Amino acid sequence: MTAPLHLLVGTTKGAFILDAAADRKRFDVRGPFCDGWPINHVASDPETGMLWAGGGGDWHGAAVWRSADGGQTWELSRLTSGQMDDWAAEDPDFAERIGWSDEPTPFGKDFSQIWSLHFAHGVLYAGTKPAFLLASHDHGATWEKVDGLTDHPSRPDWHGGAAGLVLHSIVPDPGDARKMWVAISAAGIFATEDGGKTWDRRNRLSNADHVHHHDHPAAPRDGETGHCVHNLVRAPGQEGDLLYQQNHHGVFRSHDGGRSWDDVTEGLPSTFGFPIAVHPRDPMRIWTLPLNGDMLGRYPPDASAAVWTSGDGGAHWDRRDEGLPTRNCYFTVLRQGMAVDRADPVGVYFGTNTGSVFASRDEGATWTEAARHLPAVLCVETAARGG
Repeated sequence: MTAPLHLLVGTTKGAFILDAAADRKRFDVRGPFCDGWPINHVASDPETGMLWAGGGGDWHGAAVWRSADGGQTWELSRLTSGQMDDWAAEDPDFAERIGWSDEPTPFGKDFSQIWSLHFAHGVLYAGTKPAFLLASHDHGATWEKVDGLTDHPSRPDWHGGAAGLVLHSIVPDPGDARKMWVAISAAGIFATEDGGKTWDRRNRLSNADHVHHHDHPAAPRDGETGHCVHNLVRAPGQEGDLLYQQNHHGVFRSHDGGRSWDDVTEGLPSTFGFPIAVHPRDPMRIWTLPLNGDMLGRYPPDASAAVWTSGDGGAHWDRRDEGLPTRNCYFTVLRQGMAVDRADPVGVYFGTNTGSVFASRDEGATWTEAARHLPAVLCVETAARGG
């Protein structure tokens, strides 16, 4: 490992930073930050060390917090108003108590939460609930909607999943600022190759005959994957755009930038799960954490936690559970709750809705609990300390 790192953890009660020692054997917890707001996602700029935390909800409205000093101090940028604004407008005492300002928010009540953040090519992107894609060209100070996606002709037919209509995965091409993929639950995957002016919907199945069949609104049908995508990642260094998604009903792989998808779920203990992660240097090495099912509690199959990994792009899967709770385990790991670092060997990390963060220093072979008793974890990301 060339430098220590920190884990950026979003929770239902603010953001936390887990500072790792150089050997990644110990993690020190800092936080909570962001005044205890629900934080759905945290992102960083590896060159400058700038941090952003996005979240909010019906009460607060949507916002992005910014930190230029490694999380010591944070600046709030409110994007929409919430119920607290309605209360404060009618109650001067309450308004004074919370330090409320009647300055209008830039997007009114267009959306209630920031669900995802990603910084690439000098632009900070944000996904919202309900689903819009926002872009900031000044590190989060001001924002605009990406109108090409907002005005997509299929938009009237988009339907929300259990968490609502959320844009949760933002996947830019690291070598081409014009190319990007986003995933929306439950509208599917969209791609642009002209900087967001136009978008293609990319959900076509290439092996429909092999798909696990489910009587469920989110299941694959009509030659397409289920549109309730849970997480989308791009493999490194692939000119052909190798993508993976954890869907509501399985794991799918695309060798052509999402123009067609193969179901690679066979070998996993269930078809349901939220996160998926890919090795930063090996495009065929992936990790996922299956759960028992949509309507069965959403915890590990047989209440036995395990991360499953594949070294051949999902053709074969192996269970890894050393150090994890393999009995009486009922936690959930959410869609943005798994991340990897760039060390050798790669570190893999995930957070649970019971407030634990687990870490592996050996690519998922063994696990330790890096933190416990946090609020419910909504996201885990990695960042190199000091940029």
